[in-house]
Amino acid sequence: MLLVFALCLSLFPSDTKGDNDLVYIVPVEDTVEKGLSAFLKRSIKTAEENGAKAVILEVNTPGGAVDAAGEIGKLFSDTPVKTIAWVNNQALSAGAYISLNADEIYMVPGATMGSAAIIDSAGNAADKKAQSYWLAAMKTAAEQNGRDPKYAMAMADDRIDLPELGAEKGKLLTLTAEQAKAIGYSEGTVKTLDELLQILGLENAEVRSIEESFAEKLARFITHPVVVPILLSIGSLGLVVELYSPGFGIPGFMGLTSLLLFFYGHTVAGLAGYETFLLFVMGVILLILELFLPGGIAGAFGIAAIIGSLFLAGENVVHMAISILIAIVVSLIVSILMAKVFGKKMKFFKKIILTDSTNTENGYVSNVNRLDLIGKEGIALTPLRPSGTALVEDERIDVVTEGTFIAKDSKVKVVKTEGSKIVVRQI
Repeated sequence: MLLVFALCLSLFPSDTKGDNDLVYIVPVEDTVEKGLSAFLKRSIKTAEENGAKAVILEVNTPGGAVDAAGEIGKLFSDTPVKTIAWVNNQALSAGAYISLNADEIYMVPGATMGSAAIIDSAGNAADKKAQSYWLAAMKTAAEQNGRDPKYAMAMADDRIDLPELGAEKGKLLTLTAEQAKAIGYSEGTVKTLDELLQILGLENAEVRSIEESFAEKLARFITHPVVVPILLSIGSLGLVVELYSPGFGIPGFMGLTSLLLFFYGHTVAGLAGYETFLLFVMGVILLILELFLPGGIAGAFGIAAIIGSLFLAGENVVHMAISILIAIVVSLIVSILMAKVFGKKMKFFKKIILTDSTNTENGYVSNVNRLDLIGKEGIALTPLRPSGTALVEDERIDVVTEGTFIAKDSKVKVVKTEGSKIVVRQI
């Protein structure tokens, strides 16, 4: 009877969970950069491969890099999986753009979205070309999901006047959860994930969370615009200090580790490939060869290869140029301090630089000083105008007068010797 009952149950479809009712929860947190873009790319790919019905993006970010936000926005636009942005606290700047690219937006009470003006690395307003691109991107993101683009543009342009939303001219638009729902920028305000799933009709769906792996977290940290110059500075600092130290020790290990972390993080984040790291290694090899080859060509190519590999690994040319400049300045300052203040010398170059000197203290003389000739007399064998030849004690000697002319066959006397220079005076 139990077997028959179980068989009957199996013949009726269950309404508790469908085959495709799979939902992924993906966090979009902290600064938006290429590391986050790589993580979201993996998350969307996982959802697509497993036939997920929706991907809920739990957004809580103050913004970040425009190019990374652009990649994420395209990622959401191209995927067939439904994307829902759930703003759990704030979606500012690049975070607002990411949310606008989602199919639907929900917000928790007290959440905010907007304030998306584009600024440069120094915190100043970007140039007109960059601003024009960003305004067009914000407008497109709103239009593709049926939202009024006026509000999206007001988030990035303070010239748009929206006093009814607290964004009169001179202020960027930042929407609260209530305001976003009122203007159609939010489908609803929900407190919890369960409430959101119920509104979406996915309360019986299988919910899976995708978390960042340790490698992805490390990559996001390493590729942060503030961390990159610190890593490069530590790398150059460690290698410079190692040049002043005997053997290979902690400074050299720190320097190499910092540079390896730099390339590792950018490789995991999808910013650099193995060819970039190989280019860096090739540059180091060329610099080592420069120590044994003449001409300076190998060294020039080595420096170019190292700098080129750093630029190829970086996500932004300007940021990378600033980071490299900071590292070079730090290296120069440390080199000067080691040499001038602490009196250190580069141990590394002792084996390839000739430091021996030929001086009198060590017994080296370039010529014999004829002090024995002082006071002796002789005859000028040639006219002295003022130099010539004289015969002193049956020895022909090159002499010079004190500036006067002395005729041939005149008697002369040696009055001074300075190395090979023998001075005579007419008697």
